[in-house]
Amino acid sequence: MGSRTILKEKMKESLSSALPITLIVFILCFSVAPVPNGIMMAFVVGAVMVILGMALFTLGADMAMTPIGQHVGAAITRSRKLWLVIVISLIMGVLVTVSEPDLHVLAEQVSGVPNSALIYSVAVGVGIFLVIAMLRILFRIRLSYLLFGLYVLVFGISLFVPDAFLAVSFDSGGVTTGPMTVPFIMALGIGVASSRSDKDAENDSFGLVALCSVGPILAVLILGMIYKPDSGDYVHEVIVEAADSAELWSCFSHAFPEYFKEAAIALAPIIVFFLIFQVIIIRLNRTQLIKIVVGVVYTYLGLVVFLTGVNVGFMPVGRILGQELASHTYQWIIVPLGMLMGYFIVAAEPAVHVLNKQVNEMSSGAIPERAMSLALSLGVSASVGLAFLRILLDIPLMYFLIPGYAIALALTFCTPPMFTAIAFDSGGVASGPMTATFLLPMAIGACNALGGNILTDAFGVVSMVAMTPLIAVQIMGCVFKFKARKQAAPAAPAEEIIELL
Repeated sequence: MGSRTILKEKMKESLSSALPITLIVFILCFSVAPVPNGIMMAFVVGAVMVILGMALFTLGADMAMTPIGQHVGAAITRSRKLWLVIVISLIMGVLVTVSEPDLHVLAEQVSGVPNSALIYSVAVGVGIFLVIAMLRILFRIRLSYLLFGLYVLVFGISLFVPDAFLAVSFDSGGVTTGPMTVPFIMALGIGVASSRSDKDAENDSFGLVALCSVGPILAVLILGMIYKPDSGDYVHEVIVEAADSAELWSCFSHAFPEYFKEAAIALAPIIVFFLIFQVIIIRLNRTQLIKIVVGVVYTYLGLVVFLTGVNVGFMPVGRILGQELASHTYQWIIVPLGMLMGYFIVAAEPAVHVLNKQVNEMSSGAIPERAMSLALSLGVSASVGLAFLRILLDIPLMYFLIPGYAIALALTFCTPPMFTAIAFDSGGVASGPMTATFLLPMAIGACNALGGNILTDAFGVVSMVAMTPLIAVQIMGCVFKFKARKQAAPAAPAEEIIELL
């Protein structure tokens, strides 16, 4: 199948993923939450760019990011040198995180802490936890035990951190596992696990994103204890409205160079490491190398187009929608509408498609992409509804996070190991750029209209989106486990599924 045919398929996938949320926004903007014409046109252009960018990105991830991660992961484990695994994992984790565009956006929003201190602390946190994730695979340590201990530590430290810093700390876990790092880190895990021949290798290939999401939370919590940023105002971004088509084009044309640069910086560490491994160890043939080069180009262009579309087109609409809905006579309407948007918006996250595809392949079809999509959509829908309810009723974030993670961690002891790893991976995957550039601005707009504290009330929506998939996917795992046992027979397919899980 040629690249052109595959691209058409990817375009259909991205169209079906982004169209529902686009239509919902259209209906709201033409009814209960009117927006200026210039911002509406920017949203239309942004939606087209999101569809095209997602198609190019997912095609590039299939052709380049996934193979690169698998080849590098397999190469460092074949060397059978533990120090090499530790050093490479640490360096890769730090460099890829420092290059993540969303981390720089988060650093700008956190007052009271120097940007460089936050960025490098988070990067080191991710690097250390990527090493831990690699060692877990090699030494076959059960993920649920690690997660339980780490999240007990996280919530213990949170008791000593100012309230104004808690939401940002937990949001950082979802923000730093962005669309560039997730496909590579997941593929790295598959590559490392491929060196093992036992039946649990496929289960342990997941979980890297889960552990790498803990590092940023711990790093930012520790920074909060050091700097104690008890106060600090959120700086509102000015929403630019285009008066005509020339100004509209100017908004996008001025943004393109910025995202060309950000995407290049994000891709650079992965490409450099791959080239080093290609020359020294991997030595792929010319055909494979050309395919990866073409895939990198697709990934780069897709990320640029996608990031420009969501930042220029979606962010202003999200802010105004939140403000209008929260100012409505029936303020509660923002909760069900938020749930509806949450249900569909997760399908527009580029890394979600990569996760669903890899889960389907690694489980040999036992976990269908449709089932994963449904679990993620239901989880994110619930989280967005709870996030807006929290803003309306001024409920502290910890009232949701503590019981939510308690349920998620309790489920790890009765859910098949593969589902536990996938569930905690999915939390970081679901909270991607669509959440940061549409749902978070929407929460900020709603909080602003209600006169709430943006740092404590609006921030936290990313962490809520990262939490509920942990529960939803594990519940799906319990359902799969129950069905497999119920249908168990000597030659039944369900028996094969339960062995896999």
